[in-house]
Amino acid sequence: MREDEKPGLRRLPLFREMLTQTFDGLMQVAYAQIFPPQLELFRQGQTADFLHIVVEGSVELHAGWNGREVVMGVVRPVSPFILAACVRDVPYLMSARTLERSRIVLLPAADLRVAMRRDPDLAMAAMGELAAGYRVMVRHAKNLKLRRARERLAAWILDQADGASCLKLPVEKRHLASYLGITAESLSRTIRSLEREGIKVDGARIIVTDAEKLKRVAQPDPLMDTP
Repeated sequence: MREDEKPGLRRLPLFREMLTQTFDGLMQVAYAQIFPPQLELFRQGQTADFLHIVVEGSVELHAGWNGREVVMGVVRPVSPFILAACVRDVPYLMSARTLERSRIVLLPAADLRVAMRRDPDLAMAAMGELAAGYRVMVRHAKNLKLRRARERLAAWILDQADGASCLKLPVEKRHLASYLGITAESLSRTIRSLEREGIKVDGARIIVTDAEKLKRVAQPDPLMDTP
């Protein structure tokens, strides 16, 4: 692993408060690797051998059942993922693949568990990460179950734009449709319907022309949307 990558990892909430000797010990057993686009990092059901940390690029988390597949989320730098499976030493519930050329740090899960037993600050930070991840999943489940498709899309655009007037789609439209729980065809129709409600589409860009109109569709809720 490059030395210039370690400060960025040290600033992660998971590693920020731990003892220096704990962090140095984990960095000695961790290593970084570059993966090409569309490479399967692991599949659901496999043993959680490593905590993965995206340093460059992006990773899609997805799940499948009975011939169907859905997108669960996209991880961007600098972020760890699949912490819960590593902490509990259980199989992954999701699969992961790179969306682009990605540099990923792999930290052996067994070493992480040993460090958590020895360093209470690391253990508390892991609890915080797991709690935050749980709340993200609850928000997403509420969004899928309580909102209609156009409300979900409007809320997603507002969240991704974060006050800006333009955003670039971070994933292919079919992946976005899967994440929002709709078909690709339904997504296209929903996008067209929102063109009357404050957006304009230009290729892979979405331009917010009237944020207030869009908010009236999404009806942002602090108990469902990103605070």
